[in-house]
Parts: sequence; structure tokens; C-alpha cells
Amino acid sequence: MSAQHVVVATDLTAESIALLESREGFTVASVPPKTASVRAALKDATAIITRSDFKLDAPLLEHAPKLRLIARMSAGLTGIDSDSATERGILVMNTPGVSAISAAEHTLALMLALSRNLPAVHDSLREGWWLFDRGQQIGVQLHGKTVGIVGLGRVGRRVAQLCLALGMTVLAYDPYIREEQVNELRIQLVSLAELLGAADFLSMHVPATKETFDFFDRETLRQMKRGARFINTAHGGIIRESLLAEALLDGHLGGVALDVWNEEPPFNSPLIGMDNVIHTPHIGDNTAEAQKDLSLQIAEQVVDALEDRDYRNVINMPLLPGVTYDEIRPYMHLAESIGALQHVLARSPIQRIAIEIIGDDMNGLIKPMTVGILKGLLSPFLGEQVSFVNAPLLAAERGWQITQAKGIKISEYRNVITCQTTLEDGEEISVAGALLDRQKPYILGINDYRVHFEPRGHLLVMGSYDQPGVIGRVGTLMAEQGINIASWHTGRAAPGGNTLTVLNFDDALPEPVMAALREQDFVRHVHQLKI
Repeated sequence: MSAQHVVVATDLTAESIALLESREGFTVASVPPKTASVRAALKDATAIITRSDFKLDAPLLEHAPKLRLIARMSAGLTGIDSDSATERGILVMNTPGVSAISAAEHTLALMLALSRNLPAVHDSLREGWWLFDRGQQIGVQLHGKTVGIVGLGRVGRRVAQLCLALGMTVLAYDPYIREEQVNELRIQLVSLAELLGAADFLSMHVPATKETFDFFDRETLRQMKRGARFINTAHGGIIRESLLAEALLDGHLGGVALDVWNEEPPFNSPLIGMDNVIHTPHIGDNTAEAQKDLSLQIAEQVVDALEDRDYRNVINMPLLPGVTYDEIRPYMHLAESIGALQHVLARSPIQRIAIEIIGDDMNGLIKPMTVGILKGLLSPFLGEQVSFVNAPLLAAERGWQITQAKGIKISEYRNVITCQTTLEDGEEISVAGALLDRQKPYILGINDYRVHFEPRGHLLVMGSYDQPGVIGRVGTLMAEQGINIASWHTGRAAPGGNTLTVLNFDDALPEPVMAALREQDFVRHVHQLKI
């Protein structure tokens, strides 16, 4: 086996370092997580282990001619230029779910501290005051209170169990979880509006995705029960801190506890130092046990990947033995695009997925393309934790039935893949695509609509009625907003019936423009996505 030089730009336990050094042909260099130090060490590195506080961008990767693997000691991949790494054939891996227990316990600690005003009474006694205002320092008990959990993943479920043990009523909102997937009958799945109106404590546990950034705006926040307490240990982009400060000052919120911030460090946050605010510096996973588990797991993953034994938690792994990623990348991009389109078009939860592949060019690709479709379906709401390795497992956890089918072709091309999803309400959605010149992915059909567009960039999918003036009215609306339409593709099922239009833009459309589109009398539905 060729020599493997592992650069460690973070703190690993002695046991983990020893594991790496014990492998035949492995050498280990520990360097401080500073750009200059890492840049110098990358010259001979075949792998690097970092945390989320270190940025590995394209310019820095240019100094790593031998690098094969980037290993991140966290679930998130922020700061890693995964596209550049993939183009250079560098595998990127993370460690999702390892710190779920620590994150859940930290959430509960914040909840308890809020309920009993612990920072205020602590400071009072430190300053020499013994119950100087007993009424002002009065707290509330958690027993009998209602907690609303947004996001019922690994951390959210553990928080729910801890809250149940304290005698709390647990409400949960997660649009991608069905009731039969919740093993604990005391956890009640409800709508977001119902949860916000009933929760005494609101705890956020959603991944960092496009859908969860600015998840709470002013209107949504004001739907919360007056006097409720807001806790966020998930990611800092969920809500602008200025909105939380505003809700605290006018009494709508009774308290806020944050471990994650809009900007880290949060030097400019209006919440720092406010009454009824508990703030911690992103330490949800900072326990001895979590750090030990993270350290050992990343060391084991690095060893297995470099020794070509296992590629668990690798997010960009080539999926076919003997086939390079360059060869399979266009097919995977096509499959992911089909999945992403299925996601935005689905109006109720998915139950079944049927995939049909036709043509010699795609022989043997049913498995990787199925994985690509699943990743496209799952990524919008699960974010960076989805990889080509774990997408089938995550789909199975959601009870999706996945089959290879025949007879659902909606295109006349000789080499084509078609995906048909069956939704909980019985609706079926079919999307067909192909590679032109074995390189360029194109979507050829959506249900009964014949289309022909490249799934790339910022896309708007609009269902409308087939009537005169649609193109002009949409064009005028965009022109008034100074928005340039890069491309326009329309298909219709029958003259005078319905049409489906896909537009491409340079940037995402602002929400006011989307709202204006929805109000047009010719629009049946409209969605946007980025591929």
C-alpha cells in the first residue's frame, strides 16, 4: 500500500492519534488550525482532519497535490469547497449524529436555565444579594408544560425523550416524518401553526438547508404563544437575532437561549447581555464523551477510506468499481436533478418511488442513479447529512418503497431515465431525463408535459393555464423588478388546457416577486429551486 500522510488540524485524543500511527505506511502531522500552518503541511498530505472552524477553500486545495481525503469532525461541511474537492478527486467525509446526546443534553440544560432564571439568580448571589426580589426571581417548572420541537431527527428525538421524562407534553413538527415512523406514542406530530400556538418552550433541531435559513420571520415568530421561550441549538441561520431581541423587548417572548448565531463569534448580536437571554458559544457537542467519540470515529473513517475498505459518511464517493467519478458525474447530476424536481412538485409525503432506465448507455446504472435520485429528494430538507452512501438508508427510514419499473416512459429518447413518485394522497409525478452527448443532463418530460431544459442554476417551475398573454405578463413583472430571464421552456398537455413552464434565472427570486407570481390569475402553482 502507498504511504499515507495524515495532517491533523484539530485536537484528536491520544487514542485516535495512536490508531492512525499504528497503520502500516501511515504518518501523522499535527498542526495548529491556522491557514499558513495548514498550507505548508498540505504539500505532502493524502488526508486532512479538521473541525468546522477551519476553512478549506479552492485556493488552499491548490497547495495539496496529493490530497485524497478531507475529514470533517462535525455533521456540517460549511467552509469546505466540496465542489472543488470533487473536481480534484478528493473525497469529503463528515461525522453526522455522533454528538446527538451531547446536543440534546445541552438543549435541556438551556431549557432548565431559562425556566429558573439561573444566570440572573447566580449573578445576584455573586454580587451579595440574597433573594433581593423573590417575586422577580420566580421561575416555572417544566413538569406539565408543553415543548414544541421543530425537526424530529436524531437530536430532536433525544430532546423529546428527555422532556417526556420530565413530565412535559411533547409536540413536534417535521413535514418529512409520518406518524407511523414515530415509535413514541406520546410525541404528537402537529402542524407548525398548532405547535407555535401551544408551546411554552420552542426548541429548534433542523439541519442547515436552503429551506431552514430564515425559517422564522417576524410573522411566524408572532404566532408563538405570548411569554413562550425560544431555544436554538441547531444552526444560526434559522432566525435573525434582531427579531428575537424585538420580541423580548415588547414582552412577546419570555426568554431566549442560543448556542448558535447568525455570525460566529456574535460580536454584533443585539442579544448579548440582554435580560432573559442565555447565550453559549456553540458548545452543544463540547463534552468529553462527544469529543472522544468524534475523535475516534473520524480516525476510524479515515483509516478505512485510505485503506479502501469502507467509505461511510463520504458525501461524494464514486459508486461504481472501475468507473471514475468523471465518467459517472453527469449521470449522477441528472439523477439528483430529477429528485430535486420531484421534491418541489410533491404536495404531500412520498410513499413509493419507481425508476425506469432505458438504453444501452445506462445499462448497469440503475443503482447509482437511484441513489442520485434519492439524494436529490432528501437533500432539500436533510441538508449536508445526506450522501450517496446513506441516501438509501435515510429513504428506508422514511418508509419509501423503491422499485425498478417498466412502462412508465414519457419520452421518445433511446437513452432515458424516468422516475415516478406516488404520494400519500395518491397523486403520481413522473420526471424523465437524458444525457445529450453523454455529458449534458436535460429534463425531457414532467408528467404529460414535454419540456427540454438543462437542470442547472436557479429554476422556477410554474404551472399555469394555457391562455394568451402569460409570457408577456410574466416578462413584464420581471422587467419591472429588474430581473433578467436567462431561459424559458414551456410544455403543454393539450391546447387550451394547462401548461408547465420552467424558467432559469441568474439568482433566486425574492419572496415579494414569488408572492406577486402566486397572485396572478393564470398561475396554478409556482416553485423555485437551485440545482
